[in-house]
Amino acid sequence: MSSDEFDDPEREAAWIREQRELLLEYLAREQVNHLGVPEKPEWLLAPYIAIWSVASKKRPGAVGWWAISGDVPTDYMSSSEIRDARMAMRVFSRRWSKAAKQMAAGEESDEFQVGTVDKWPELAPLLASRAKLLGEWAAADDMWS
Repeated sequence: MSSDEFDDPEREAAWIREQRELLLEYLAREQVNHLGVPEKPEWLLAPYIAIWSVASKKRPGAVGWWAISGDVPTDYMSSSEIRDARMAMRVFSRRWSKAAKQMAAGEESDEFQVGTVDKWPELAPLLASRAKLLGEWAAADDMWS
């Protein structure tokens, strides 16, 4: 689907529901103990990316994790020291950039893994490009107004 198709609120809503379901399945596989994910992401650019808050079970009413889904690797991180979706995007960008460099060097990342070792030469540049784009979007004030 092209982004033009997402000018239709129904298509965008369907994409959001799909991304939420994929995220919930991912969090279950990762055994993230949470109180839920809201119906809508904190920030989105359909059909490319959604940044989600994930409710803390230890501190009801607080964000426990930030998660990302879309045409990017699905990932999550603790909310400690991350106050909003924009900051989460910056942190995902830095994390993925570091992991892409490590993958390209044949080293295992301590923070993030995508694919198997034999796929790293192919996946590292893709991850690096997503990291760069996230960094650019996080820096662009007009994306957050």
